[in-house]
Amino acid sequence: MAGGHNVSRKGPGELPKNPLQPKSALRHLRASDARSIALLATQATRGVAGISEGVHQAVWRTLGASANKSAGKPLGQTRGITGLVYQAIRGVTNWVEKGLDATLTKLQPLFESADQAAIESPERAAVLAALNGVLGDHLAASGNPLATPMTLRHQGQPLDFSALPANFQPTGKVLLAIHGLCMNDLQWNAAYSGAGATQAVNHVETIAENLDYTPVYLRYNSGLHTSQNGHELALQLAQLFRAWPVPVQEITVLVHSMGGLVIRSALHSATQGGLDWPPLLKSIVFLGTPHHGAPLERAGNWIDVILGSTPYSRPFAKLGQLRSSGITDLRYGHVLDADWQGHDRFRRKPDSRLPLPLPEGVACYTVAASTAAKRQPLAERLVGDGLVPLPSALGQHDNPAHHLAFDKSSQFIAYNTNHMQLLSSPQVSQKLAEWLGS
Repeated sequence: MAGGHNVSRKGPGELPKNPLQPKSALRHLRASDARSIALLATQATRGVAGISEGVHQAVWRTLGASANKSAGKPLGQTRGITGLVYQAIRGVTNWVEKGLDATLTKLQPLFESADQAAIESPERAAVLAALNGVLGDHLAASGNPLATPMTLRHQGQPLDFSALPANFQPTGKVLLAIHGLCMNDLQWNAAYSGAGATQAVNHVETIAENLDYTPVYLRYNSGLHTSQNGHELALQLAQLFRAWPVPVQEITVLVHSMGGLVIRSALHSATQGGLDWPPLLKSIVFLGTPHHGAPLERAGNWIDVILGSTPYSRPFAKLGQLRSSGITDLRYGHVLDADWQGHDRFRRKPDSRLPLPLPEGVACYTVAASTAAKRQPLAERLVGDGLVPLPSALGQHDNPAHHLAFDKSSQFIAYNTNHMQLLSSPQVSQKLAEWLGS
C-alpha cells in the first residue's frame, strides 16, 4: 500500500486480549449489561401483563357485553379482583424495576473497571446489534444502556472527533463502510469457504490496502428509522472531516443491505442542510440494498392484519408490533422523514414514499445476489438472495419516479449467493476491484 498510513492494519474486530477475562461465556457480558437487561425484563413483564389483560378484556366484552350494557357498566375494563391483580402486577413490576436499577447502578463500579468497559468481544457486539435491530427504537426511547449510539470507528474503536489518536495518520481518501440491519462494524470480517479451505475476507480492508484509502466504519442502531440515522450520520461526517488531520480529497462508501438506505438518507440530509462533505463523495457501492423494500417485512405486516382480525387474537397483534421502526422502514425502502411521519407504521397501506433519485455526479454501483444458478429460468432467479428480490437490489421499479438509474455497467448479479454471502463472495471482491480501481 502507498505511504500515508502509519497505523497497523488490524481487522476492525482485532482488539487487545484481556488476560483477566474469564474463559466462560460470561466473559462476553459487562456489569452494566445486568442493569440494562433487568430494565428490559421488567418492561417485558409489563408488556406481557398488558397482553394478558387484553385477552381477558376481549373475552369479557364478547361473553358479557349484553349483561354489562343492561347493568350500565363500562365495557373493556377488568374490574374487581381481576382488575386489582393486573394493577398489582404493574405496581410490583415498577417497584422491582426501580429497586434493581438503583442497586445495580451502585454495584456496577465494583465489578467493571475502565479497561474492561473498553474491551468488547465480537460475540457481545453481535448480540447487541441483533437486539438493537429488533428493539432499538424502544431501547433508545426508554433510555436503556443497551441502545447502540452511532459512532464512526477505526480498528474497532470509536473515533473521537475532538482528539484523534496521535498515531492516526490517514490519507485524504476515505472509505466509509456501513453495515446492515441487526449487524455491526465487526461483521465486515467474514469468511469464504471454497476448495476445501476457509479464507478470511474483509472487502473494506482489501479496498483500503489496494487503493490507499483510510477505512472508517459506521456502527449505528439499526432499529431506528432510516431517516433518523441519516440525519445523525450527515452531522457526524461533517464533524469528522473538520477534524481530519489532512484535507479530504474524496469519499467512497461501501454499504451492505440497510446501509444503502442510510447513506442515501444521509446524503439527502447533508445536501438539504448545506453541509460541506457531499461534493467530496466520489462513489457508492450498494451490496444487497433493498432500495424498494423487502417482501419479508411486508409478510410480517400481514401478521398484524391477521392477528387483529378477531377479538381473541387482537391482543397478540402487539407481539407482531415488537419489530422496530428500522424493520418497518424496509417494507418499501423508506429513506425520508416524510415516508413515515404522520403514518401508522403497522397499518397496511400502499407505497406512498417520496421519490429520491440517485445523487448526481456520484458513481453509483449496485450488487444484487441470487441463490439460484445463472442457468435457471428468470422466474426462479427473481427470488433474489433470500431477503431482497433482484429488482429491489438493482433499483428497478415499475413507477419511473422510483426507478434508480444505475448504468448497465454499474450493475452486477452474484449467483449462487445469499444475502450474507455478499460480504465474503470472491465474485463481489473481483467486481469491487474492477469498479473502484478504474
